[in-house]
Amino acid sequence: MTATLALIAHDRKKDELVDFVLQYQAIFSRYRLIATETTGQQIQQGTNLPIEQMLSGQQGGDIQIAAQVAEGEVLAVIFLIDPLFSKLHEPDIQVLQRICAIHNVPLAINIATAEAILEKLRHSRVAHLIFNPVAGSGNGNQDLSLIRQLLKPHMHLRVYQTTADESAEELTIKAIETHPDLIIASGGDGTISAVAGTLIGTQIPLGIIPRGTANAFAVALGIPLALTPIRSACQVIINGNTRVVDAAYCNQKPMILLAGIGYEAETIDKASRDMKEQWGALAYLIAGWKQLNEQQLFEAEIEIDHEVYQLTCAAITIANAAPPTSILAQGKGEVIFDDHLLDVTIGTINTNPQQLVNNPKLQAVTTMINMLGAALIKTSPDLPNVYHLRTSKIKVTANPPQKIVVDGEMIGTTPVEIECIPDGLTVFVPGNNGSPK
Repeated sequence: MTATLALIAHDRKKDELVDFVLQYQAIFSRYRLIATETTGQQIQQGTNLPIEQMLSGQQGGDIQIAAQVAEGEVLAVIFLIDPLFSKLHEPDIQVLQRICAIHNVPLAINIATAEAILEKLRHSRVAHLIFNPVAGSGNGNQDLSLIRQLLKPHMHLRVYQTTADESAEELTIKAIETHPDLIIASGGDGTISAVAGTLIGTQIPLGIIPRGTANAFAVALGIPLALTPIRSACQVIINGNTRVVDAAYCNQKPMILLAGIGYEAETIDKASRDMKEQWGALAYLIAGWKQLNEQQLFEAEIEIDHEVYQLTCAAITIANAAPPTSILAQGKGEVIFDDHLLDVTIGTINTNPQQLVNNPKLQAVTTMINMLGAALIKTSPDLPNVYHLRTSKIKVTANPPQKIVVDGEMIGTTPVEIECIPDGLTVFVPGNNGSPK
């Protein structure tokens, strides 16, 4: 069901409705509220709750609310009527009564029936969905309709759609202020990361419905993506199995996946939106292959636990979580996302200069194949030109300065400082057997 409540009151009942909303403000604050104009103004003044105001009852505001009921946008209607002294200009309950009866929507006409509705709402789950309509290559409207269809029977769902003027972070902050039971992010890794980053430390569970190109965080958590990813992800949320995982901050910005310095950042930068729309995940492989010919070595200064190390590198990847397909994060064959540590993988120059000169691309490809294989079987690749370590905090400076990509988004250039946030997020995940229970 949608998370919207409609409020109307005859003139002599408006103060009574304001007092009622004030009494149950903690519950009302979790829902989108709509009301006829004068009623909405008085409730907003008396409670400071945001109210979407329709026209006045005299001008047809009750008809506007009835239309939203008919469209399935209203969870319940509270219409405090004055049976003895109602005036001719006040809205008639008959239209709303008929529409609510047709669409099986609860309608309260006095405080006693309103309390019954509120008591039921007290025990209901309220979910806020942050939805990116332009994510992936599918039809956003169809995806949203399917998500509503799958989740509405199990929770009261309030939907926010990202726009050019309102980001996923801003919408998540709005959602947090209403104290929801869970927040769901639907989009690519950028949208998922933005919502998750805003939720760090809040203990509000995060549901993930991946609709992007790589969907790396969903893969890292084991959320099934084959055949029907939206249905599978929704079922994971419905099942309600959660897990506490780590998060991180990179240059004070939230990070849930990984930071890439050097080769990976250049590869992401080369994979344009047009490439991703045309080739999907293959766009990263195409861009990465091109970058093999262009990647330059750089001098890196790495500070860990007040110790400073100097290395000549082609790539540095610092991961909080990563799927096997994030090859450059697999220095140990597996990134552990709840060990309170960051996985640092450093690709250096080959110890055999002649091999580097003769066929650098072959060497790079061989290294990546070995790292992918190690990730799939979760063993260390044990390569002479790949170093791995785990730490809770790291600082990297590069000469010349290198581009940095964080969770698939370019954020600038080095230096960079990254710190793990232990147990920073609660996420919905499949059952222990890797599939929804």
